[in-house]
Amino acid sequence: MLRANLNDIQVFMAVVDAGSFIAGGKAMGLSRSAAGKAVMRLEDRLGVRLLNRTTRTLSPTDEGRLLYERGLQILASVDEAEASVAGKSGMPRGVLRLTVPDAYGRHVLLPIIGKYLKAWPDVQVEVSFTDRVADIVEEGFDLAIRIGVTSADSSFVSRVVARCRAMLCAAPAYIAARGEPVDLDDLAAHDCLVFSSRNQRQAWRFPGEQGGWIKAQGRSRLRLDSGEALLDAARAGLGIAFLPDFLIAADLAVGHLRRILPGHGSGDVPIIALYPDKRLLEPRVRRFIDLMVEELGA
Repeated sequence: MLRANLNDIQVFMAVVDAGSFIAGGKAMGLSRSAAGKAVMRLEDRLGVRLLNRTTRTLSPTDEGRLLYERGLQILASVDEAEASVAGKSGMPRGVLRLTVPDAYGRHVLLPIIGKYLKAWPDVQVEVSFTDRVADIVEEGFDLAIRIGVTSADSSFVSRVVARCRAMLCAAPAYIAARGEPVDLDDLAAHDCLVFSSRNQRQAWRFPGEQGGWIKAQGRSRLRLDSGEALLDAARAGLGIAFLPDFLIAADLAVGHLRRILPGHGSGDVPIIALYPDKRLLEPRVRRFIDLMVEELGA
């Protein structure tokens, strides 16, 4: 009975992935009718409706989304079991689930993901582009990429895969209207565009000449939870931003932005791959981390 239950769950997941009973059944080698019966058996057994069905669309209910997410975790566990047998020579397969910072993911990681998919055709990749710090275990991610943020939890492993630098910048129009600060204290009289998420604001800190850190006391009237949004606001002349080099290099090169206080930067900021500590890391995760290190030259 357990095997039958798992088969029905796999059929249900295939139907959700494909968006129809016909395509989902075909992916599992079943007819539309057989796929529909498998989902109905699952609904009867669980006592809930898993799919909202209309003549044109099919979508999971809240219960269906929960079962789908748990099903992904089950499949990941199966992949891990196979990897434990295959050892380090195991070929990457299954679904690699990543959570990455929005701007860094789109500007830097997408080309690497493309190379990864080309190299390993048996792997699928699901990526959450978000500047929110996701709960890796609770949300079912294999790997998180963080900028300058590690974890104090000993159950996680962190590896530096690259480094970046953040710098102060503003649009020429803003500088013309408000003047250019000559030292960090001048920031108190300027509009500073600050990253803020869930009521936690990013502190602007700079290495001091005698060691330690200097915290800038800037005025913040506009706070945003997206690096790309901060870049857009800086381009629009809404204030001074403190942004990583990979995000603003092109704008600096063409003059859309100018560096402010070039003697003050963040220093090297680590780009960190963070993943749960396991006795054996799945090949799909290990190969992706290795590719990042190779491409980014950490």
